[in-house]
Amino acid sequence: MAFFNFFLSVVTHVAIAVFLVAYLPVSLLFRLFAWVFLRPFKKEDLRGKVVLITGASSGIGEKIAYEYARRGASLALVARREKALKVVAGNARSHGAPDVLVLPADIADIEESRRVVDKTVAHFGQLNHLVANAGIWSCCSFEKITNLTAFNQMMDVNFWGAVYPTYYALPHLKASRGNIIVNTSLAGRFPTANMTFYNASKAAVIRFFETLRSEVGSEIKITILIPGYIESEITKGKGLQNDGNVRIDKKARDVHAPAIPVARPEKLAEAAVESACRGDVYVTWPSWYGPLHILMSLAPEVVNYLSHLRYKKILKATKA
Repeated sequence: MAFFNFFLSVVTHVAIAVFLVAYLPVSLLFRLFAWVFLRPFKKEDLRGKVVLITGASSGIGEKIAYEYARRGASLALVARREKALKVVAGNARSHGAPDVLVLPADIADIEESRRVVDKTVAHFGQLNHLVANAGIWSCCSFEKITNLTAFNQMMDVNFWGAVYPTYYALPHLKASRGNIIVNTSLAGRFPTANMTFYNASKAAVIRFFETLRSEVGSEIKITILIPGYIESEITKGKGLQNDGNVRIDKKARDVHAPAIPVARPEKLAEAAVESACRGDVYVTWPSWYGPLHILMSLAPEVVNYLSHLRYKKILKATKA
């Protein structure tokens, strides 16, 4: 058995290396051809389409709603804060949305997820795009957490809050040959120190929708957004703190703020909707984050070392 495993190891490494040598040049040429000659003509017309957006009361979800509205789509807006949703709905109408449905709900509740999908389809008669955007952030050392079970809500909102509406929307999206747009994070690809649960929840979302893509095939397009630092309530310091309560911690925000500019959510929204209309499978934005995926694949030890250095710097800053 040991020899057989060794044999398979050698054969697998050689076979994949040979495959990549043959495949990558052809793949790159095809992508270049598609980018230059096919991409400009491959765009979905959103007029008359229906889009359900979770986490739509502020930040990225709000800006995505306005981008869809500008393109003539009708909207179903979901979040827990009804008053904020109504403001976004009014703005979306002024941006061009012909009809907007406000659906206050906790998307981490499976019955609430079923209800918002059912009400959307009952109101509009169809569903073309689902934008799974709702999320919650945390930024604290794993060792300093004092209420560990409270962090269940990280998976409840970030993971199940994307899975539940997807489950109920799937038959309607298949009927319309629609699209799922799921907002994740670069943190789901990288071991960013001090964000253990947030990173894990986003990694789970990425892998879930990658696997779902292999199941639905061409029946539904799935666009996975992998943004970097984007202006939102998260960058204002709102998150799940080590005691298990959600509040704004400006000190934590200042300590963890990167030495790079925070991007505007309007630009991400534009890139997200444009990419979804083209059927792109991944969107890393701002685009200069893209090479970091290669770094994580080819030099994970470097990424881990840099993350550890950053963690020690954060610990030093918090003690100061």
